[in-house]
Amino acid sequence: MAQLPLLTAQNLGLRFGEIPLFEGISMTVGPHDRLCLVGRNGAGKSSFMKILGQALEPDAGTITVQPGKVVTYLPQEPDFTRFATTSDALLDALPTDERQLYRIEALAAELDLDLAKPPTQLSGGGRRRIALARTFLTEPDLILLDEPTNHLDLPTISWLEERLKTFRGAFILISHDRRLLETAAQETLWLDRRKLHRSPKGYADFEDFRDFVLNEERREMDRERQHIKAEQRYLERGVTARRTRNQRRLKKLAALRERSAERIRPTGQVQITTGTAERSGRKAIEAQGIAKAFGDQVIVRDFSTRILSGDKMALIGPNGVGKTTLIKMLLGELTPDAGEVKHGARLETVYVDQNRETLKEDLTLQDVLAGGNDYVDVRGEKRHITSYLKDFLFEPAQMRSPVSSLSGGERGRLLLAKAFAKAANMLVLDEPPNDLDLDTLTLLEDVLADMDATLLLVSHDRDFIDQVSSSTIAPMGGGRWQEYPGGYSDFLTQSGGRAPWDMAPEATSPKKATVTALKPKKAKLSYKDQRRLDALPALIEDTQTQIAQCEAALADPTLFDTNPTQFQTLTSQIGPLQDTLEALEMEWLELEEKSEALAR
Repeated sequence: MAQLPLLTAQNLGLRFGEIPLFEGISMTVGPHDRLCLVGRNGAGKSSFMKILGQALEPDAGTITVQPGKVVTYLPQEPDFTRFATTSDALLDALPTDERQLYRIEALAAELDLDLAKPPTQLSGGGRRRIALARTFLTEPDLILLDEPTNHLDLPTISWLEERLKTFRGAFILISHDRRLLETAAQETLWLDRRKLHRSPKGYADFEDFRDFVLNEERREMDRERQHIKAEQRYLERGVTARRTRNQRRLKKLAALRERSAERIRPTGQVQITTGTAERSGRKAIEAQGIAKAFGDQVIVRDFSTRILSGDKMALIGPNGVGKTTLIKMLLGELTPDAGEVKHGARLETVYVDQNRETLKEDLTLQDVLAGGNDYVDVRGEKRHITSYLKDFLFEPAQMRSPVSSLSGGERGRLLLAKAFAKAANMLVLDEPPNDLDLDTLTLLEDVLADMDATLLLVSHDRDFIDQVSSSTIAPMGGGRWQEYPGGYSDFLTQSGGRAPWDMAPEATSPKKATVTALKPKKAKLSYKDQRRLDALPALIEDTQTQIAQCEAALADPTLFDTNPTQFQTLTSQIGPLQDTLEALEMEWLELEEKSEALAR
């Protein structure tokens, strides 16, 4: 028997002013669907997800959720300003049953959350971990995840990846992390030019699916062109003689042309070209025995490296481990406590930071790129601001729009436009993939791999690192850093298949303050819970036996004819018995998890 869908969307449409973002979208989400949603920046992915999560009203269409099912939406920018502590933020998501408070302690330990700390004092990664914890605390049947890996470090991304693999419900995932899309999702939704296409395969096969859809559209366009020609020839033979009927055909022809134009209207592609300043010499940066500590915390200990001109080097590791500190020492912005750093001659550096602090909210795009002028200096060449903005998929009308009006992806493209306008022989990118669509990300990879400039990259995107970097620097603990040839996959192979921080006990140990932030922690289950836990295995076994007896009796093909009363009795008994078994197993699992959490 087919299972009822968790969520049904019918004829969804959304407009921004007179321009439709998407229209006529219908879809269902089943109880175990594992979907990724892809599409270019501006296609409407986040808006579509908000509508599914009922955080935004569509202009047309309806959303229906199966009664009793829980749908949890995780937005790109969760807001926790109303909560005094992380504990309050998590308690707000927990069902009212206080027996489940232990689940907060368990998740706080897994995600390294200090429940006594105010969310407003946390970094973007810290707030994202709170949002993930809240998401799973709601025990959802369907999770809607909009860029959940933004600001997350590699250990937390790995945690999320494993959580999604073992999650019993359904989810829809938007992410620029292609490795996560490939490992977690089993089907692909593609939002493109107002329509939603669904592939029964995962993201690894997306390009083949996209090409198939586009080829089908081309064939359809060819058929429409032939139809338009036929209509045109018919009309040329005499509109006057059959005026009323031909007027209808004229309207139909106009509609055909509009539909055809809509199909072939280009969606555009970012145009990135690079140029470099005068080369900095064979050596770009050389560090010998550098070290840095803040109080008792050692960030870097006796680290040496030689970065040659044109090298592509990635820095990886958990948030807070000191990647930015090491970058600043290599660039000469921070003086090491010991050791020295030497730069090649004529080193010209462009820095793109993940926090986008150089983008002031009240500035216009014209102010950011050209200082308010009509022309921007692109590596020594004067270009009109509107022409250069088009290379990064901005409309001419956006030239005087404030930064505050831009989406996350548009801000990312604006930073890239600013960075690539400068002639530099050293490019420093701090989390460049954040909010970029997958097409732009792929193009950026190609540009970075082919450019002559030296690259220092800080990223948690494993696939991006693999595609771009020639060497990888990773923390080994205690302030020690080690350089590995190759990208992230090469680093894993050389380190035994696991990252050092995945095995470090401090990465998963709970903050001591978090336990008392909720309530006094018990060393073991209560007497009542322990007795129940002890009794459950026997109850589960007895119920399984009863179900097996019913199934064995019902397997007799003659039972209905020889004893219809017994057949009806057994049929009515087996359903409740199966429900009882499921409830007993879930109760045992919850008590067992509670016992393990309290024993930590």
